[in-house]
Amino acid sequence: MKITRVEAWAVTMRLTEPYTAAYDVLEATTNVFLRIATDRRIVGCGCAAPDQQATGETAESVLNTLRTMVEPALKGADPLRSAMLRERLWPALRDEPSAMAAVDMALYDILGKRCDLPLWKLLGGYRESMRTSVTIGIQSVEGTVRQARCFVAEGFQALKIKGGLDVETDVARVHQVREAVGREIGLRFDANQGYTAEQALWFIDQARGAGLETLEQPTFQAEPDLLGQVASRGSVPIMADESVTTLRGAFRLARDNLVDMLNVKLMKVGGIAEGLKICAVARAAKLDVMVGSMDESALGIAAGLHFALADASIAYADLDGHLGLVGDPGDGAVRLRAGTLFPTDQAGLGFDLRD
Repeated sequence: MKITRVEAWAVTMRLTEPYTAAYDVLEATTNVFLRIATDRRIVGCGCAAPDQQATGETAESVLNTLRTMVEPALKGADPLRSAMLRERLWPALRDEPSAMAAVDMALYDILGKRCDLPLWKLLGGYRESMRTSVTIGIQSVEGTVRQARCFVAEGFQALKIKGGLDVETDVARVHQVREAVGREIGLRFDANQGYTAEQALWFIDQARGAGLETLEQPTFQAEPDLLGQVASRGSVPIMADESVTTLRGAFRLARDNLVDMLNVKLMKVGGIAEGLKICAVARAAKLDVMVGSMDESALGIAAGLHFALADASIAYADLDGHLGLVGDPGDGAVRLRAGTLFPTDQAGLGFDLRD
């Protein structure tokens, strides 16, 4: 089998409901889609969700990389020798993780289609479906409660509340949501680096009765030791997110016992192959893993879902980055029922991008 064609294009998708995080207000997102065609009429599909702040990339830079670096390296190569191709590309794409993720998922897609197996089964098939949380952006206490009730009514069993701008209001939002949705709903909080260590500890103390499952990245990613301070003195599991961008970084967090959990986002670490390595580190250190997502097409969510279904060390999923995207070319790549994600029944990632 040989690769005959590599195609990449960008699509800007508007959100039906813009949301606010500690560092940004998001109204639309641009993903870059990738198709790798072969002489066996098998086509692998992938996508990149570049983010200047999170991945250091733009849609323009990803397109340029795919066209000038990836296409010449892949054309004529055997796509089933994916380990060799990743190693060949890694030096050039080390600092462009979402571009690498797009290539990685397209190669895995080809492998699954060649074997006529869904990727999650090919990678191990640990579970068949995964409950996902759904995100509530920063807003008033009343607005947060209203949206929480709507999501629960839709069947979601886990909510993730964004915060980090006002710690006192964040505490009020958490308690009000817990009172509104009851004790059966999983509740997570993401400060997106918005707190000092002291604020994070105060938040944990004040929110103690709310029964939080996790507190995600409360402090600045450039100072990982602050996460360790919070994790060692707090009573809520601390999850690293922005601090998890490389295998080496994940190893340091685990080695120095700085966190309780790792949030692995394929777009930030460079794809499924790198994600599996990080899961191995987490398993050795007895850390739980959550598979997270950027604001990305359902095709990217499908890759994250297949990854989550395959590995036993993955305890949580936050794969809601596709919800509310208008004009998503990957629409239909995953199925959502009552807050639980299911893959399609097709081989590979289970979806084909239209020409």
